[in-house]
Amino acid sequence: MAHLNVAQLQEIMNSAFPDVDVPQVEEVHGDTVVVCQPVLAHHERPGGTVSGPLMMMLADTTAWVAVLAQIGPVLLAVTTSLHIDFLRKPDMTDLVARGTVLKLGRKLAVVDVAIYSRGRDEIVAKAQVTYSMPSNTPDASRDAR
Repeated sequence: MAHLNVAQLQEIMNSAFPDVDVPQVEEVHGDTVVVCQPVLAHHERPGGTVSGPLMMMLADTTAWVAVLAQIGPVLLAVTTSLHIDFLRKPDMTDLVARGTVLKLGRKLAVVDVAIYSRGRDEIVAKAQVTYSMPSNTPDASRDAR
């Protein structure tokens, strides 16, 4: 099973999304990754909070990075489900997401993502993301679900 490091994952992100300000991969530890999304003025919505779509994008991207960290540069893993709960108002500062692979099977990967405002301990959003794995993913030791 391939394990990619921070620099390799960031290069994949930069190459896959060349015209977008992509989040920054900060850490990779075992089955967990940490990804940062800088929050800019145009990410603010009325009420002085970060937009929900930005947090959803960060959750999805973090899950994708967590899966790639485990399986290698197989870019065709696609989101099949994303459930997110917005728990509290985030600060207008960078968002940090911690994504942990809960299950990595031949057909599906499930990732838990917790999102924080930089410098805070309270979770601002919690997501569970399921990815459909490409049929050619190496997976000799994984189950069929």
